[in-house]
Amino acid sequence: MTSPTDNAAIARASNVRLMIFDVDGILTDGSLHFGADGEVIKTFNVLDGHGIKLLQQSGVATAIISARQSPIVLRRATDLGIHHVFQGIHDKRTAFEQLLTQTGVAATACGFIGDDVIDLPILSRVGFAASVPNAHPEVRTRVHYVTQAGGGRGAARELCDFILRAQGNYEAALAPYLL
Repeated sequence: MTSPTDNAAIARASNVRLMIFDVDGILTDGSLHFGADGEVIKTFNVLDGHGIKLLQQSGVATAIISARQSPIVLRRATDLGIHHVFQGIHDKRTAFEQLLTQTGVAATACGFIGDDVIDLPILSRVGFAASVPNAHPEVRTRVHYVTQAGGGRGAARELCDFILRAQGNYEAALAPYLL
């Protein structure tokens, strides 16, 4: 596992201009709960959401790329001000290329956090690749940073804080709350 003080990971995170999040296993714990009508119910972490907002306020754009299609993901993205949402695309490389075209951001200035082998095509192309402790072993061994917190349990917040610190923006992000 990568340490929060790993200089190579810090250097890579300092260059992130667009942070991309997978959903299942990253913004959620990966569990799928089904309601009585068959709808999928997902649980999101409010700390993760606030971390994403702090990252956006520091000037880092955010996006979601998920192989699953879910109206609740679009709702959560809207709540968080995430404007680039790609869902239901199993070839994540295609979604990633579309995102780069839409934003004009180079792959080397992107970060991505994913947890399964379907995420490897993006993880291998971005400048800063991250994952969670319970990710597939093939993923964990190929990323620059592994969070201590699990997916849906603060991993996204930990990652956002890591990027903010790497970019020298952490104290400024906290300043409004320390008055």
